Amino acid sequence: MCRLLCVRAEQPFEMRRHLETFAEISRNSKEYQGHGWGCAWLEAGEWRMYRNIDPIWEDHDTLHGQTRLMLAHARSAFRDEGIRVENNMPFVDGQYAFAFNGELRGVRIREQGRIGAEKVFNYVKRFDKGDMLHALERGVPIIERRTRYVRAINIIMASTRSVYVASRFNEDPEYFQMRTHRKDGVHVLCSEAYPGEADWSPVPNGTIDCF
Repeated sequence: MCRLLCVRAEQPFEMRRHLETFAEISRNSKEYQGHGWGCAWLEAGEWRMYRNIDPIWEDHDTLHGQTRLMLAHARSAFRDEGIRVENNMPFVDGQYAFAFNGELRGVRIREQGRIGAEKVFNYVKRFDKGDMLHALERGVPIIERRTRYVRAINIIMASTRSVYVASRFNEDPEYFQMRTHRKDGVHVLCSEAYPGEADWSPVPNGTIDCF
């Protein structure tokens, strides 16, 4: 399934360095991550978006500049279906940027969306009454109960002020467990630890928290 990256920092950072590393992770993944990619970042307090159908390792040097918050997604389309740039995450609705990976089999929720991930995004927002952490705490367990089998569900939801993560998996923790790293005011959440870097910590299975 897809690869996820979120970087949040106290001071502006160069996006390119993190995207280069994320591209390497995606290219070397045991599952193909070349069905396009996308990135959302804050600029002057508003979300900016870039998406491309090319693999991230062929296109990551497109983006330059600095930000304090960035969310990126490299896509591995389920059953190689729906490979269109409009299906690439992150999805942005003006307030939130959203990225997902995992696999849900036999989901029984009614929600609008072109693909399953967009339906999950819209469904969780149903519960948002001004507190997205509470919305995730309510919405994600309902999705799990209404799913025949949850192979994994990883969600990153970012606003201009906060980042939230929900992470659960029932198999293959080496692949599905998120990792996090904090140093010098920079907090990174990624599907894998950056190659060659120490002091990365696994995100506990079942986490729903503010990042």
